[in-house]
Amino acid sequence: MSRQSCRVVLALLTCGVALAAAGPVAAEKPTSPPGLSKRGGPPGPATPSGPGATIGFAPHDQLTIRQYYGQQFAAGRCPPGLAKKNNGCLPPGQAKKWAQGQPLPAGVPYYALPPELLRQLVPPPVGYQYIRIANDVLLMATGTRMIVDAVRDLALP
Repeated sequence: MSRQSCRVVLALLTCGVALAAAGPVAAEKPTSPPGLSKRGGPPGPATPSGPGATIGFAPHDQLTIRQYYGQQFAAGRCPPGLAKKNNGCLPPGQAKKWAQGQPLPAGVPYYALPPELLRQLVPPPVGYQYIRIANDVLLMATGTRMIVDAVRDLALP
């Protein structure tokens, strides 16, 4: 083998070894135990993962939301802001003033979910937030206020 060929082979081997050593270092490490999201709940479809993926509430999150608010409604406690209305926890004139696939109108008041409930849910995708309007919990795009999914009628058993 000529001296020039030896240098080329040595250079290629050095590059190959460097790339092989850098691969594991550059790999992204999970930040939570396998099978759990960062907040401790099971992973769900809230974050799109490819073409045609949908954004919405995971089945686990729907159940968690219904259980959380179901206990409050069964005990006769309405969510904050509706407690003294005496109308089944519905704000006057505001019930169902939203539609899935449409932006939330500017005058419709909404509430953030309680931190103890948020800790049990899969985090919403970047650019989305969970909100509550009357007896419904919605997933809303923050920039456009578009309602993309909902857990409806929380006061119903």
